[in-house]
Amino acid sequence: MEPIFIGKGIEYRKEFENYVQILKERLTEKRFYHSLAVAKEALRLAEKYGCDAKKAFLAGLLHDICKDDDPNLQLQLFGEFGIILDTVEKKARKLWHAIAGAAYIKEKLLLNDEEIISAVRYHTTARKGMSLLEKILYLADFTSEDRDYDGVDDMRRAVDVSLEHAMREALIFTVVDLTEKGMPVHSDTMEAYREIVK
Repeated sequence: MEPIFIGKGIEYRKEFENYVQILKERLTEKRFYHSLAVAKEALRLAEKYGCDAKKAFLAGLLHDICKDDDPNLQLQLFGEFGIILDTVEKKARKLWHAIAGAAYIKEKLLLNDEEIISAVRYHTTARKGMSLLEKILYLADFTSEDRDYDGVDDMRRAVDVSLEHAMREALIFTVVDLTEKGMPVHSDTMEAYREIVK
């Protein structure tokens, strides 16, 4: 089962078939669907807000490439590529797949596009001074058609108002949600939050 693509989505889905097959082998069926859904939404947002549509699609496609990896495999990648986790990252395994994914894309897939690598790296935490592509991937992950959390319809409305409005809503949602759950908030997230809500 896959999302239904239209327009450029059909073209890009075919063009990146090699990556799609890699994802099929690496991800659960649910995560595979999510990856395609995020690619679809990233493409839509890129066309709406004037970003490189092909890069947005590919970033969406690859953003969770390491999500289903065993934590030990992710740790192995960090060691292999000299990645040192900070204090929050060590405790928050949910962040590992973005860090590992960026390294995997660069070192294993040999995809040398720093914009895409950075978008994948920060799609869970956000950061201060995000690029247009980074914002689009961050929000596409929040609003893809497979998402069903409380508040997703509000987020989908926000993303069609403006990227800045949607980023503000998404970061407030994230900080409040993590705080209520007693989980640490990454410094990158807090810096992005302070930047956009000031």
